[in-house]
Amino acid sequence: MKQSYDYSSITWLECTDSTNSDIRRGLDVLDNLSVIAARFQTAGRGQGTHTWLSPKAENLTFSLLLRFGEGSICPLPATEAVRITQMATLSVHSFLAEEGISARIKWPNDIWVGDKKICGMLIENILDGNEVRSSIIGIGLNLNQREFDPALPNPVSLSQLTGKDYDLEDTLKRVYDNICRRVAQLSSSDGRSELENEFGKYLFHLDRSRQELLSGAIEDFEAGKQPRQDSRP
Repeated sequence: MKQSYDYSSITWLECTDSTNSDIRRGLDVLDNLSVIAARFQTAGRGQGTHTWLSPKAENLTFSLLLRFGEGSICPLPATEAVRITQMATLSVHSFLAEEGISARIKWPNDIWVGDKKICGMLIENILDGNEVRSSIIGIGLNLNQREFDPALPNPVSLSQLTGKDYDLEDTLKRVYDNICRRVAQLSSSDGRSELENEFGKYLFHLDRSRQELLSGAIEDFEAGKQPRQDSRP
């Protein structure tokens, strides 16, 4: 039987600008493994300048704080910051596997099922010299949304794949359980090696032309333009 963790560090908000921003504003007071989740974000952020859009209370949008150093996770050299990406993506990958979904990881931190994107992440690391002091991990998982704007190039939700409806709070607890189990791997060299090896099993890269088409399609969508011809990845 899988272990369940303490969920008292999870805070739910009806509406906020960005859960990553909420974590950053609370850096001085939030504990390690604190989570802020929102049923709706007015300014959700993706990689680079991209936005993250989600209908109210249909998908899972949350951010998690990791602290490294004394009293928290053991120190992590900045040169090994990719371990955070590995931990986060594999946590979601494991949750999807529990639902019978075979997923893969598109570099650096998107989760795809087949050729469709089901999850995106925004990871912001805060350094102290040559070490990671803390990390803010924003995760957007398409959960219950059944209809997407046709201008979006390749979205899919878990509900579309399984035909089931998911409770947001219960689902977050399950994802959080997976995260807590994976975080333990960050604290040993063997655990970090396991993360690297498992991450490599599911990792793939889009070639440059396909990535440019995908990025261009997303930019067009955010700008309200008509989708580019053959913009599917």
